[in-house]
Amino acid sequence: MKKLFYVMGKSASGKDTIYKRLLKEMPELETATLYTTRPMRDGEKDGVEYYFTDEAVMNRLREEGKVIESRTYQTVCGPWTYATVDDGQFERINGGCLMIGTLESYGRLKEYFGAERIFPIYVEVEDGLRLLRAVERERQQKTPRYAELCRRFLADEADFSEENLRKCGISVRYENTDLEKCLEQILTDIRKSL
Repeated sequence: MKKLFYVMGKSASGKDTIYKRLLKEMPELETATLYTTRPMRDGEKDGVEYYFTDEAVMNRLREEGKVIESRTYQTVCGPWTYATVDDGQFERINGGCLMIGTLESYGRLKEYFGAERIFPIYVEVEDGLRLLRAVERERQQKTPRYAELCRRFLADEADFSEENLRKCGISVRYENTDLEKCLEQILTDIRKSL
């Protein structure tokens, strides 16, 4: 892997949409898939959005020394763990790699791979618009989890605090109020850095 482009932002900032559009616009970028113990959402596929697994498998991967970083959230539905695993995915990538995750995971990957090999793509949206988007997305689920939506929304305020953004060296922000303009800026910056 030559360069890791890492998309992150608060929940409902549009990072999943941006991630998918970047892959469509730049098919030469390869991906690495995270592992999670959270339940699959409607429309998700195992091995695409995540490798959906259980805590026993996560513990085995930790014991084997393959977990680069992991974090567990105490949700209203129980604990959900997310992890980046060095399971051979990164060795198979010849050029650029596109991933999506949290600020905390970005910081750990930056330490693991080195600052020169990771390019942060921090997406942000005004909180009111972000909350409206989150409610609309949740409303479309078979079983909406509004309490979890609220927990995530509030947790993001602490996780993506200005202090934490500074600590991780995030200086460039991509405002996602106009998706096409936001994508255009991100694509320009990615192409410059390749």
